[in-house]
Order: sequence, then C-alpha cells, then structure tokens
Amino acid sequence: MPGSPCGLLLDYKTAKFSLTRNRRVGLLHRLLQLSALGYLLGWVLLLRKGYQERDAAPRVAVVTKVKGAAPAGAAGRRLWDAADLTWPPQGENVLFLVTNFIATAQQAQGTCPESPSVLDAMCTEDADCPMGNPVVHGNGIKTGKCVMFNATRSTCEIYGWCPVENSTLPRKPLLAEAENFTLFIKNTVHFTKFNFSKCNTLQTSDPSYFKSCTYDPVFNPSCPVFRVRNMVEAAGEHFGDLALLGGSIGVLIKWDCDLDHPAAQCQPQYFFSLQDTRYNFRTASYYWGSQRQLYRNLLKLYGLRFDISVHGQAGKFSIIPTAVSFGTSIAFFGAATVVCDLVLLYLDAKADLYWKEKFEEANPPKGKPEASAYGHRECSTTSTLPSGATSR
Repeated sequence: MPGSPCGLLLDYKTAKFSLTRNRRVGLLHRLLQLSALGYLLGWVLLLRKGYQERDAAPRVAVVTKVKGAAPAGAAGRRLWDAADLTWPPQGENVLFLVTNFIATAQQAQGTCPESPSVLDAMCTEDADCPMGNPVVHGNGIKTGKCVMFNATRSTCEIYGWCPVENSTLPRKPLLAEAENFTLFIKNTVHFTKFNFSKCNTLQTSDPSYFKSCTYDPVFNPSCPVFRVRNMVEAAGEHFGDLALLGGSIGVLIKWDCDLDHPAAQCQPQYFFSLQDTRYNFRTASYYWGSQRQLYRNLLKLYGLRFDISVHGQAGKFSIIPTAVSFGTSIAFFGAATVVCDLVLLYLDAKADLYWKEKFEEANPPKGKPEASAYGHRECSTTSTLPSGATSR
C-alpha cells in the first residue's frame, strides 16, 4: 500500500554499487572512459587549448609600399616607377600594380565615328542612329548620323572624347618587369583583452635590413618585403599569364599567439590566394592645348590587385576556462557509467537479473505499525482508548 505524499517526500535513496562480471559491458565502459580522456588531453588541452582565455578580435593596422621600375617601349620608351604603377600610392589595405595598359593619346571632345567593336554602334543608315541616344557600352552620345569608320564598316557618329578609345590589346604585357617589384607590408596587431601588441617587422638596428631582405617562408620569415612574382606563384599562377589581363590576389596575414610563451614566438603567417583572373580600370590625365582646348590622355590599365586582410587570435591561461574544460570532461566520465547501465538494464539478455540486483527496496522491521510498507511514517496518527472510556 503506497504511503502518503508526506512520506514520499521524505524518502531517501542511496547509491548501491553492484560488481557485474560482464566483459562486453566492461570493455565498453573502458573504451568510453578512454574516449573521454582522449577528448580531454588531445582536443581540449592540446588542440583547442581549453585552459586559455581567448581574444579573437584584435585591432589591426596595415601600411604598404611598392618599389621598382619598369620600361615600356610602346609608350615612347617611357620609364614607369612605383609612383606611376600603383593606386593608391601607399598606406592602404588594397592596392593595384599596373602590368599592362592600352593608351589613347590626345583625346578632345567632339564628334567622331564610334568603334566597330561596340555592337550597338553598327549601322547601315541614319535611322539606325537615333540622335541623343547613348551608345550601349560605347564612348558617347549618338548624333543621328551613320558615317564610315573605314573602307568596309559604318558606325554611328557620336559626340564624346575623340578619337574613341583604342581597344587593341598588346600580345605581351608591356610592364613585364613589374614582376621584380617589391611590396613592403607593415602590419601591427593589438589584443586589447591582454594589452599585447606585436608588429610583423623584425626589430633590428640595421638600417639596411629592409632594403636588402626578401621574404622567404623558411629562410627569412621575419622580412615583410615580398617580391611580386613570388606572391603570384604562391597563389598558384604564373606572373606572365596574369599580367596580360590582370587579376586579383588575396593576401591573408594570420596571427596565432600563445601568450603563455615568450612574445618572440608570436609571429604571423602569410597566405596567398587567387581571387580573379581579370582586372582593369581606366584613368586619364588632362591638359590644355595651344588653342585653349582641353585634351586628355586615356589609359586602360591592367594589373594585379592585392587585397590584404588580417586575422588573429591570442590565448592566455585563465582559471575559469580551465575549470569549465575539466568539468565538461568529468561529465563525460559520468556519462560512460550511465551508458553502460542502460545497456545492462535494457539491452542485455540478463536485464531482469540486473534490475533486481541494482534496485533494492529497504523495508523497516516488523512490529512498527506506524511505518508504512515503504519505510516512512504516516503524516496522520490515531490513538486507541481503553474500553469503557469516553472521549471528551
């Protein structure tokens, strides 16, 4: 007969350990314990360093500078240096290095035939060139006339910068010597949580070090001066192929600092990846002619776009993550016992026997009617009066 709610509330259950000589379950128990131990030692402590507090959002600063010179015979044997070939000149996370170009000299605003390479410019009569309509992907506004571009083709006349842009691409990059240019990347990270700062440049008193060194991942990993050709090859491309039509190179600077070790061991790693195989844009320089007419020289520039990004994290010993990591691992040890109990009680062929051995109901001694069959006292009591007595 079940006891009253008060008795159930006051029940006490104590753990009982039963030695079970079941080798399969014993082997399972040891494997689960070894897995929990491997998780603690291998994953939590060695790989994830779960005993450390982490800072994965450092403040970063990047400064870049390009140096080098390259001749271009197609531009009147003009010599191009870093001031001519890079946009912006320095100090940005993104910069562009010219490797090829198409020049259109002495353009002035006026009327001229549109280029036949523009599909919307082809015509056979004036009706094909409605006045005032812009040429789609072209160079100006239609004047309403269909004129001869050369002896075999007719195009719409436009009002714009004339003559129209030259579209003949050189077969080889005009600034192939740009592969020997060097890119200086200065990067500083600051982990605010630990008040720790580090720069990727080597702390040296030799003023000529940065003028003579070149980055090498094995022999010179502390030099922040990179040869352009080496960067392109590290991204999996050949400079000659990429220089003709341009491309985009991603530069990733990755910091992974363990502040439980000396600060000198906190060094960046550099990774290079190809983002695109074509990249170009146009720029122009303006000047006034002798007749006070405005002219411009148009350049369509092809080259390498370097996109520099910085990621990093730092870790340092702290008692709180250490306690959390050990607490999680201890919970896994306890879970091993729970799993083995479930196997014994529900999946084993002798599950009934294990039930009887694991759970035992402790009954109180006989002769004590005030105790229920479940070993607790009733909340309400009754008294027996002597015969002949009346209650008042």
